[in-house]
Amino acid sequence: MSDVLSSGVPELDSILAGGFPRNRLLLIEGEPGTGKTTLALQFLLEGVRAGETALYVAFSESEDELKGMAASHGWSLDGLRLLDVNSLGERFKPEEQYTVFHPAEVELTETTQRVLDEVNQTRPTRIVIDSLSEIRLIAREPLRYRRQILALKDLLSRCQCTVLFLEDRTAGQDLLLQSIAHGVLLLQREQSEYGGNRRHLQVVKMRGVDFLDGYHDFVIRRGGIQLYPRLVASRMPPPGDPPNKGVLSTGNADLDDMVGGGLPWGTGVLIVGSAGTGKSTLAANVAQSAARAGHKVSAYLFEELRTTFLERAQALGLDLDRYLKNGALHVDQVDPAELSPGEFAYNVRQRVEKENASVVIIDSLNGFQNAMPSDRFLLVHMHELLAYLNSRGVITVLISTQHGIVGISEATSFELTYLSDLVIFLRYFEAAGKVRQAISILKNRKAGQERTLREFEINSKGIKVGKPLHQFRGILTGVPVFEGGSGELLKDASE
Repeated sequence: MSDVLSSGVPELDSILAGGFPRNRLLLIEGEPGTGKTTLALQFLLEGVRAGETALYVAFSESEDELKGMAASHGWSLDGLRLLDVNSLGERFKPEEQYTVFHPAEVELTETTQRVLDEVNQTRPTRIVIDSLSEIRLIAREPLRYRRQILALKDLLSRCQCTVLFLEDRTAGQDLLLQSIAHGVLLLQREQSEYGGNRRHLQVVKMRGVDFLDGYHDFVIRRGGIQLYPRLVASRMPPPGDPPNKGVLSTGNADLDDMVGGGLPWGTGVLIVGSAGTGKSTLAANVAQSAARAGHKVSAYLFEELRTTFLERAQALGLDLDRYLKNGALHVDQVDPAELSPGEFAYNVRQRVEKENASVVIIDSLNGFQNAMPSDRFLLVHMHELLAYLNSRGVITVLISTQHGIVGISEATSFELTYLSDLVIFLRYFEAAGKVRQAISILKNRKAGQERTLREFEINSKGIKVGKPLHQFRGILTGVPVFEGGSGELLKDASE
């Protein structure tokens, strides 16, 4: 027999190294509306599916209310034993309301006796007590309440069952409960500055378990709790030999020369530049090149519509539709008001691990940041995500928009250049009375890079990269001016 029981939430089981410890008392804390009852029902229904006896003791909700909530998730409570003790408190005499246990010896009250009788009769493997705040109201005095909880723990521990106590924290934090429980889970809900509420789960303690601590994002949808474990790249199981070796072509031979032959697998590529310089088009070119070579690509759009991205690519001669139809390319339009960093990282992991995505495109980091302005640790999220993807041999293309139209000194909103292995910088320059685009490589950890500027042009045939341009003035000012001959520049149709 396993030493753990599944919680009913697979991702929570992974956080807890398998599930809830068997035959232990666990405390689930959280304010009203954080998902305690939903988690408790998932735990019990998992037991029912496994052929176990599961008991729900409801102090604060009626049987009809529980069935209604279960129906909203598409669940049936058939096979689950429900004990509704919601009305017992009304039958207590005034003198009994002040005494849960007699001072001389431990004696069960009517409520506790009924719970214990049900446990002895049904012998459940899993029990949920919802909630302790109702017992506190019956006990009235803190001393009697604590005696009640300690006695209840002692009695239930003899029944060889796993017990979840639910606590809504209406009376504040109770450290006694946390001290007597074998494990404590805290569910939290916070209102974001824009968009829906954000929910987090934290394992406060779990004795004898090497759990993944910290805050884990989760959502409540039809079907129950969907948990997104915090990504820690160092704790991920080793992937073995990377599936791809060598380099991936960018889709342009001249650009391949600039980056040392192509994009090495397991590389983080940052494309940075002002608005309109061609960052998304360059990323789409890489996507087509990868899909054409038989690799799977996942692109996440934070700023523009999916239809706009695909229409622009088609206008530039990039045939992405065929790869969308055969499943080689996925383009997801992200709703920034509903996404959390944990959910985003989880979705990327699913694409990499279950669908074998080899190239991941994030367009753009500015949109990702603006979608979550209150998340102070967004940079850490991206650091872990890049470390994870690099270890899987995935090429990650990150797009960041530089503030302003010109000027390298105007820093990007994301200081991710230190995380990236390859930094491609797009900018404007002036020559022959026109504003033109230039491309250069600022950093390349895995190959030698070309340190010159080349003209970069986007037309109906895609992207075009010119020969190295040497006669520039003011490159370090961020506004380079070309002083060479016009013969070195790319020619457009009008010329």
